[in-house]
Amino acid sequence: MPRTSIMLAGAVLTAGLAVAACGPVKMGAAAIVGDQRISSGTLSAQVSDLNAGYQSYKHEIQLQYPVSQMPQQVLGWLVRFRVRDRLAERERITVTPTDVQKALAAITAQIKQGGNTAPLAAVAVANGLPPDMISDLGRYQAIETKLVNRLDGGKLPTQSSAQQALQTMFTTSECRAAKSLDIKINPQFGMLDYSNYAVIPSPSTLSKAPSSAAASPAARGGTGDAGDGPAAAGRARRSARTGQARDQAARAGRRHATAQAGVPVGRQADA
Repeated sequence: MPRTSIMLAGAVLTAGLAVAACGPVKMGAAAIVGDQRISSGTLSAQVSDLNAGYQSYKHEIQLQYPVSQMPQQVLGWLVRFRVRDRLAERERITVTPTDVQKALAAITAQIKQGGNTAPLAAVAVANGLPPDMISDLGRYQAIETKLVNRLDGGKLPTQSSAQQALQTMFTTSECRAAKSLDIKINPQFGMLDYSNYAVIPSPSTLSKAPSSAAASPAARGGTGDAGDGPAAAGRARRSARTGQARDQAARAGRRHATAQAGVPVGRQADA
């Protein structure tokens, strides 16, 4: 069975906006986001859920990350959801359970339009999102839909310049929401990439080891789903063949005003 390789989300921040610098993180916390702690226990539980999902769907999906990076993937989603919640608070946006279900239905429809038959839970796992947090993805999307609908007056601009302006307005608002939270990531997990709120490895102060010392597939989790060399080249070729599906699913996970489909996810969710 062909394995699904789909990108769900990744916000693009407006260039030039300053972000708050990271500071000390309290003991037992994976991250501090505003006045809330993301505890190590919470992160561990969600990583376990992600790993269980991977064991269930590993023959159907292609991970977008090494298995060893599951904690960073999950932590990135936890941070994204809290940033989006702050955005909703600042913009006075309220999301109902019905809004969440509509958003998830729209995401699922976009994935199917790309020719993929994998369930949403499998696609979520492929992108580092624990199945238990799919409802949070629906809320994340519903908030974006409501704000973009407010910004564009309920009608998607047809001019590319107007679409770009709309995207800039949204991403600027989200960036400011993130900045207001003074996000701190525990160095044990890395640092926050503000371009997409992903947790990435901190820059090393040591000299890079020779390429021959690269970790073996077993050291990376033994899955062959991520890494360098011929396997990576094969994945790149497979990924290229599914480029259209990834683009459609990316629009499902984030409501871009420049969506090529012509009918934004927000419109579907409000239908």
